Amino acid sequence: MLRRRYERWLDRWETDLATRATDRVVRPFEWGAEWLADLELPGLRRFTGGDEEEWLAEVNKAIILNGDLYFQHRTPQDFTLDGEWLRFTSPLETPYAENNLVEARWFPMPEGKENRRKRAVLVLPHWNSHAQQHVALCQGFQKLGIPALRLSLPYHDRRMPPPLTRADYAVSSNIGRTMHATRQAVHDIRACVDWLEQQGFENIGIVGTSLGSAYAFLASSYDTRLKVNVFNHCSARFGDVVWTGLSTRHIKASLEQNLTLERLQRVWDAMSPRFYMDQFARHQSKKNLFIYTTYDTTFLPQYSEEILACVRRSGAPHKLVVLPCGHYTMGESPFKFIVGYHIISHVARKLG
Repeated sequence: MLRRRYERWLDRWETDLATRATDRVVRPFEWGAEWLADLELPGLRRFTGGDEEEWLAEVNKAIILNGDLYFQHRTPQDFTLDGEWLRFTSPLETPYAENNLVEARWFPMPEGKENRRKRAVLVLPHWNSHAQQHVALCQGFQKLGIPALRLSLPYHDRRMPPPLTRADYAVSSNIGRTMHATRQAVHDIRACVDWLEQQGFENIGIVGTSLGSAYAFLASSYDTRLKVNVFNHCSARFGDVVWTGLSTRHIKASLEQNLTLERLQRVWDAMSPRFYMDQFARHQSKKNLFIYTTYDTTFLPQYSEEILACVRRSGAPHKLVVLPCGHYTMGESPFKFIVGYHIISHVARKLG
């Protein structure tokens, strides 16, 4: 009885938080094959027109088989630290000049402290996060003597091209653009790791939340330099989250007019952590923390449990934390303090 009352109360709270945004737009469905038309992978034919859905399904298969090539980046040559802001040109170009300039906020060691273990952590916020979100988490790391770099994800913050008011181009009903944004995020993450290495850091961790968690998983699967991982909110398949999540109903409204969930999975599985699990599990020295919530209406618990089942089968070392809240309510008191403790303590104990 008490549990049901708690669940109803939390569901009302979660729904209220999720529906406060009034700028969600149902955008037209687009295959977006042009975003991947120049892709060169073994066995992948060039797109010259025709059935875009079938070609995108072939692209997804080729990416999963050749993730090392698809996510291989170029080290930027124009790193600039201006006060607390690191800026550089994204290794993956888009048609939007604003998005091509990567920004990451730097939280260095406090004055007078020495970073003997040469530790640093990269923080990836959630989808549609604004510039001040996750700053407190970075400051928490900083106070413990662990420098933190908060990366603005593609199409977020000052990387958002006008007239957008939300990061709609990061995840949308444009199939190819969403895939391209995911690839760009992984390239940007690895470029940030390059910069941290150039500053002399040897023990580097990553913390990703929600969409940032998916990006972090893909990056860490192919980058051995990321030694400690925190995946805050996790799910097995990208398409499942968008199709069933409370916060992506406006995207589904466009997708479902043109696709079924099964067809969506075929063209979005290359962004799904479950298909990179064998690659991820090869790195047995990595220290991994997975976090999910029992009342999540955005990353449904069944999908989090699915990815954890994949992790267990793979033999990848990991720790699991399950919190009695939802996706949005995790960012509210008291849950934000609880999850902050788990994230910071894991990184502090395991990194270096």
